[in-house]
Amino acid sequence: MNLGFYIILAAQFFSALADNAFLFAAIALLKDMHAPAWHTPVLQEAFVFSYIVLAPFVGAFADSLPKGRVMFISNAIKFCGCIIMLSGANPLIAYGVAGFGAAAYSPAKYGILTEYLPPEKLVVANSWMEGLTVLAIILGAVVGGVLITPEIANPMLQWWDVPLIDTGIDTPPELAISVITAIYLVAALFNLRIPRVPIDHRPLSRNPVFLLKEFAHCFKLLWNDPLGQVSLAVTTLFWGAGATLRLMVLTWAAIALRYDMSAAAKLTAWVAVGIAIGAALAARFVKLEHSVKVLPVGIAMGLAVLVMIPVTSPLLAIALLIAIGAMGGYFVVPMNALLQHRGHLLMGAGSSIAVQNFNENLSIFAMLSLYALMEKLEFGIYFTIVVFGLLLSGIMAALYKKHGHDQDAGQV
Repeated sequence: MNLGFYIILAAQFFSALADNAFLFAAIALLKDMHAPAWHTPVLQEAFVFSYIVLAPFVGAFADSLPKGRVMFISNAIKFCGCIIMLSGANPLIAYGVAGFGAAAYSPAKYGILTEYLPPEKLVVANSWMEGLTVLAIILGAVVGGVLITPEIANPMLQWWDVPLIDTGIDTPPELAISVITAIYLVAALFNLRIPRVPIDHRPLSRNPVFLLKEFAHCFKLLWNDPLGQVSLAVTTLFWGAGATLRLMVLTWAAIALRYDMSAAAKLTAWVAVGIAIGAALAARFVKLEHSVKVLPVGIAMGLAVLVMIPVTSPLLAIALLIAIGAMGGYFVVPMNALLQHRGHLLMGAGSSIAVQNFNENLSIFAMLSLYALMEKLEFGIYFTIVVFGLLLSGIMAALYKKHGHDQDAGQV
């Protein structure tokens, strides 16, 4: 791997760090406003809504420009989301603006890998990308958790205001969001240094009607491809489950471990540690042509979620969350690499990842909607855990039954 690849990784790291810290800061801001509990999953739905609505267009956008420039523009939009939230706007709206930038960012950050690297390096590159993203998630949870802790934030707030100027930064969540804007600026600086690669699969037209038809064609093409179908289904399920699990852990930690918001935010980082471990193991032991064989690990992950119910020890909780994350990282990294490879062969990298994002975020939106409904109806967290774990294992088992023997190394 050359310097350009590591610049791409650095840009992704700081952008992901800011994204994840932003989530916890926004949740803390909702709590300061005494918003209902079900607003928390709706907050994340506001973020992913842009992925769904803009999916037919962001792939073509990512394929029409150098992807480093696309990443820069996208980070600028996320920066604006922070500013809007600091201005006093509804957090759901401001976080939705940040989601608009994230929707455009995702096809570029993954699409550049398929354009910049040969196929035989994709699993390793994805492991690096996922591993560093997971590190950013860990640090994002830690940074977000630390900055919203009153014991740390209040002393910082005393010197935050410039003499004779009222910045309006008066609470720990507002302080956290201010720091996050600076992190987005660092990510933008790395975006400007990303190597330019030749633009392949340039969109034939920018007409919205054409793009909708082209997206529908790519959608059908990827779902009708046997390897594209299984990899798309698995990654779709994983990210929907992962987004919901992160919020579930916050509620579960408050009840089972008596953690406050700051401590619970830091606890979610252990899932990310596990994902990094699983991603590293996948890079070492799983070849692209054998990707489908990791599906049973996904079944085990769903069953492992059920083990959360009797756990009340912090050490056992950490060990369990690491194990759940490791299983997730081990099966999603090969699936992600397989999906990128198939999509790159069938259509443009940006277009295939836009299809992937559409499906994944539709899954996130649906699972978060179910979780928000359970919160609004005041179902207990343990009932939610049972539903979530059995649903995950059941769907993964059905996918393995259908596709477990489909893969032919020659197809890849």
